[in-house]
Amino acid sequence: MRRMVAETRLDPADLILPAFVREGVTEPVPIGAMPGVVQHTRDTLRRAAVEAVEAGVSGIMLFGVPEEAKKDGLGTAGTDPDGILQVAIRDVRAEVGDELVIMSDLCLDEYTDHGHCGVLAEDGRVDNDATLERYAEMAQVQADAGVHVVGPSGMMDGQVGVVRDALDTIGKEDVAILAYTAKYSSAFYGPFREAVGSSLKGDRKTYQQDPANLRESLRELALDLEEGADMVMVKPAGPYLDVLAKVAESVDVPVAAYQISGEYAMVEAAAEKGWIDRDKAILETLTGIRRAGARMILTYWAVEAARTISAGNR
Repeated sequence: MRRMVAETRLDPADLILPAFVREGVTEPVPIGAMPGVVQHTRDTLRRAAVEAVEAGVSGIMLFGVPEEAKKDGLGTAGTDPDGILQVAIRDVRAEVGDELVIMSDLCLDEYTDHGHCGVLAEDGRVDNDATLERYAEMAQVQADAGVHVVGPSGMMDGQVGVVRDALDTIGKEDVAILAYTAKYSSAFYGPFREAVGSSLKGDRKTYQQDPANLRESLRELALDLEEGADMVMVKPAGPYLDVLAKVAESVDVPVAAYQISGEYAMVEAAAEKGWIDRDKAILETLTGIRRAGARMILTYWAVEAARTISAGNR
């Protein structure tokens, strides 16, 4: 009876798997703060993509981890057609074709030696306009590699419009943009920075949003839609369900939420201690995000949760 009258339902198709691929490794590298998550080799990433398709997951969001020696101030590995992310996009596209929506992180932080999401000016500040030029190049090489959706995540002013123009210029009008519309300066990103081998020192408060603000997110939302965003995202998910609900009720485009590394790590750590029921907690957190209005949920549990949901629906 409870299942029959449930107001919110999870479906495997709601889920997107974030995945890391690391250059120059022959075996997957475990991520210490995220039990069960690895930096993939190119071969294991292909297998992970196949598993996602088989589980009914809709999409995969790819993050590249270059060799340390290839990082520089401009993040040039991010715009190299043979850079790790572009190679990974081609690998996954060749493996699963259009059976999985292939998404790519469009940001410089994985590729810069300073770890920031943009190009730095002489005084150490992130140069917004110089960064946009780099984002335009990134969008084009990712589109050429075969990505279906690009995810500009650096929170630079005007990034969606610049990316849309860059894609249209090379005839890639069908590549969609998932805008990281409300990306907060959160304490929950810590494990992710291990996952991508971040070189960041300091913080990103000057371009990510203040956790205290909601109206600011709605201004960002209006700008992203005006610039041509096809989908919008709130990140993190759990601590910002009020923001997610407000965004979802304000738009008629698909809304995504990213259940980030710190959210994942907290559940895994508490479950390891025996303090919570891991499996129930996973589904409860995902249901809460879905109930708040997310049509798409990026979660590191995507494949596992999809299998659990499918088994429960039989």
